[in-house]
Amino acid sequence: MKQTLQDLPPLHRQRDYRLLWSARTASVTGSEVSKLAVPLTAVTLLAASPAQMGLLAATASVPTLLFGLHAGALADRLRRHRPLMITCELVAAAAALLVPLAWITGTLSVPLLIAVSLVIGTASVVFRAANFPHLAVVVPASQRTEAMAGFHASYSVASIAGPGLAGLLVQMLTAPLAVLAEGVSFLASALMLRSIRTPEDHEPSASRGMWRDAVEGLRLSVGHPVLRAILATGVTLNFFAMAYIAVVILYMLQVLRIPQGMIGALTAVSGIGGLIGAWATARLARRFGENRVMLYAVLLFPFDMLAVGLVGGPPQVTIPVMATTGLLIGAIVVSLGTCTNVITMREAPADMMGRVNATMTFAIHGVLAFGGITGGLLAEVVGLRAVILICAGGTALAGLWIWRSPLRPHRPRPGALPAPEPDPVLSAVLRELAITKIRTGG
Repeated sequence: MKQTLQDLPPLHRQRDYRLLWSARTASVTGSEVSKLAVPLTAVTLLAASPAQMGLLAATASVPTLLFGLHAGALADRLRRHRPLMITCELVAAAAALLVPLAWITGTLSVPLLIAVSLVIGTASVVFRAANFPHLAVVVPASQRTEAMAGFHASYSVASIAGPGLAGLLVQMLTAPLAVLAEGVSFLASALMLRSIRTPEDHEPSASRGMWRDAVEGLRLSVGHPVLRAILATGVTLNFFAMAYIAVVILYMLQVLRIPQGMIGALTAVSGIGGLIGAWATARLARRFGENRVMLYAVLLFPFDMLAVGLVGGPPQVTIPVMATTGLLIGAIVVSLGTCTNVITMREAPADMMGRVNATMTFAIHGVLAFGGITGGLLAEVVGLRAVILICAGGTALAGLWIWRSPLRPHRPRPGALPAPEPDPVLSAVLRELAITKIRTGG
């Protein structure tokens, strides 16, 4: 018998979900620490050139572009995903621990840092591909919105605490030893994943070759009306959001004259907004449904950029406005990400869940580089404020993808009678007749 939400214990009382959530929180926090520790190691100890720093930064997106689609195909071939996830964490831990070890032995170099980043990034891509269908096993369908919100809350906590913890560790231990925290976090994640007891019996999909499997996931994501709307929405939002991110720091410093110390504080405010969004999304989804909550989140997405592009005056005016809109966009991003993941999990066939998720990740992350380049080049031509306002208009277009898809909320026409409830006995009879007809070839 299918359990309802009232029959299930709260997620925080479910041991396996707590372990899965704690594993991801530990891993993500360690990754946030390394985002500061690794570049500092390259600059302060190895005197890395600007070109080397560019290569080091590029390693964040390269694994997704190279291996993202194939990772999804691999995940769909597996009967059990947890062993692969544990292996990914152990490989990432070993790569991270190479940095302090190489520093102690005097063999640390920029090429080694780039190689370590590529290995960790590749392990992360494969992990995410396997984690998506694995979550569907650990968490019942009626609680997946709350579960996804919990994961996004951990990302928000990591984005707030990670940079501060990184700065403290760098100051106390030096930058290479601070990377040790990332390796330890991956090990802790692997141990917690190893302790999960939920049995796995995923039905693997029939494979026709790695490339054909990946293309099949891409074809489904583009052909399915709901998945296509989610994909197009994510690509549109990420393109303009990255163009905005590419210029907003310069805009805050040069146009709004915001002190440098306040920029980090405004970033932390966005993380706090993410925690609020995680708390509110599950409650709003229970009342209005994930489709409607996602639509509202997309419609509200441009308001942060619009406010930043229009605000002016002294810092006493601009900082409170940007803090308020930063709080709003933090909540919106978490709400949008949560509902997007839940709807994708609901719509994608079980044997293609890994490939669909990998396709989404590949497209949405792949467009980030193009958005950043576009934002920077466009600012040279039209100016910083104009780019901010263009990005606000661009993100507003994303709502059209949902509005023209089955995700759009439909209200009954005035005076229309509600659709009759199907008779369960008749439905069962018709279903059996259909099955019999298929089996007999009639």
